[in-house]
Amino acid sequence: MYVIVEIAGKQFKAEKGRKLYVNRLKGEENSSVSFDKVLLTDNDGQVSVGTPVVEGASVQAKILKHLKDDKVIVFKKRRRKGYRVKNGHRQYLTQILVEDIIVA
Repeated sequence: MYVIVEIAGKQFKAEKGRKLYVNRLKGEENSSVSFDKVLLTDNDGQVSVGTPVVEGASVQAKILKHLKDDKVIVFKKRRRKGYRVKNGHRQYLTQILVEDIIVA
């Protein structure tokens, strides 16, 4: 069984026992969070699509740790103009563990 859930404006495929990296969530490590915006459920071929969300469905997860993603280099250049800019960026992430999927 899996579900498509919206977490912080992005959609993720969640299965029980799966670890996900999502945008930084408020909450302490080892605390429990719940997500109610379940867009789709699939239970062994029985697909239920929400309009826009599936009523009574939720995902229970546990925050494992807060971390930063790998560095992304942003380099801009205009040829023959002497213009060069180099910036780096590291996205803040939260690793969560999907503990339970509740479908009413």
